[in-house]
Amino acid sequence: MPKVLLKSGIRIHYQQVGQGPDLVMVHGLTGNQAVWHLKIAPTLWDHFRITTYDLRGHGYSDMPPSGYSAGDMATDLEQLMDALDIQRAHVVGHSFGADIALYLAYSRPERVHEVVAIEAALPAFIQLRAREDWEGWDYWVQVLGKAGFQVPPERRCDVDYLLRTSLDMPKLWGPLQGLPRNSEPTLRLLDTTTMVEDYEVVGELSVENIPRIKAPVVLIYGEDSAFLGTYNHLREHLPNVRSVLLPHSDTGHFGPLEHPDMVAEHLLNSLRPSAPQRQTDGRVEAA
Repeated sequence: MPKVLLKSGIRIHYQQVGQGPDLVMVHGLTGNQAVWHLKIAPTLWDHFRITTYDLRGHGYSDMPPSGYSAGDMATDLEQLMDALDIQRAHVVGHSFGADIALYLAYSRPERVHEVVAIEAALPAFIQLRAREDWEGWDYWVQVLGKAGFQVPPERRCDVDYLLRTSLDMPKLWGPLQGLPRNSEPTLRLLDTTTMVEDYEVVGELSVENIPRIKAPVVLIYGEDSAFLGTYNHLREHLPNVRSVLLPHSDTGHFGPLEHPDMVAEHLLNSLRPSAPQRQTDGRVEAA
């Protein structure tokens, strides 16, 4: 179980596999690095040296009481790269991990070759998700309903309630599908850290600063994602951007788990310079 001590004093659990140019993969909140190792990393490790890691407070990494904003986590990522002697890397992130990748590309452009942002939400767009009519509430309630959990109408927009109820659902994907979750680490994260509050901290990457991200960015979203408001803004305002829309899925948000083969194929097509591409109506396809 390799760990590295960051300059901040916290220990981060990481894995490295494969050989080639450096590719760092960043998971989302309440997840862990295993999301990449089910199918995606094995597809890529003949082409890249892949580094995956558990965010602070997740998996086997330390759980300090604070420091969970996207900016803080981008600093963690930079310090991890320093500790592992990764000068510059392709960075792939999912959900909050995509936010972290974009923050790093903004604050430390010299460390990033390219970003693949899968379902980035970004704290700068929290107002899109604060509305009672935000599509994400319906998706979340529907997934819980399919698992047998009926959400009371007055709890439909209650993030804390929905998160805690979701921990009672069995695993939905992968080789452990159907088995119960180990909810204790996530409950400890919710109860003993500032993660929920820090999620909304905008920091350096404000709406105004998004056009200042110069690294190439590939956006991968579900065609029925609840985060298409962020997707559309990034498509319009990032100076060097390509985009991919994945087909319908139950949630529209968990592409690395629901469509891992498709995500892996798009990553290969996006990150290998030898793979020419064409853009067609908001979708990037291998030529």
